[in-house]
Amino acid sequence: MSVRIVRLGSPRGRNEGLRIGTARRPPRGVPKSRYASDNWFDVWFPNLAPSLALMKQAHAARTEAQWTAFKRRYRAEMATPENRHAIALLAALSHATDFSVGCYCEDEAHCHRSVLRALLREQGAKLAAD
Repeated sequence: MSVRIVRLGSPRGRNEGLRIGTARRPPRGVPKSRYASDNWFDVWFPNLAPSLALMKQAHAARTEAQWTAFKRRYRAEMATPENRHAIALLAALSHATDFSVGCYCEDEAHCHRSVLRALLREQGAKLAAD
């Protein structure tokens, strides 16, 4: 049992389990009825996405200092009680079932899912080997 960090819209991996979308918005131009069958996500959970303003900051980040500022602000957003509880829940579930969380960004190193991976690890999540 474990959690995988994935790119939404990519082919599903073996034993990936339920795919949870942690993007701010659902995919454009895709009917809701196609989200799961087109490998976007089974459940949309935007609670763990950066706020709209912070998402814009991440997309505009061109330097390491700008990216570091984004990561610091995203961690602050995820430190609210409701988000801390959600991350703790996912970390606990990773020991009982297979599932995945993800976003659309091509490069995980410059995507909130890299920070989400670290937050899950810090909460004791069992992460799948990549």
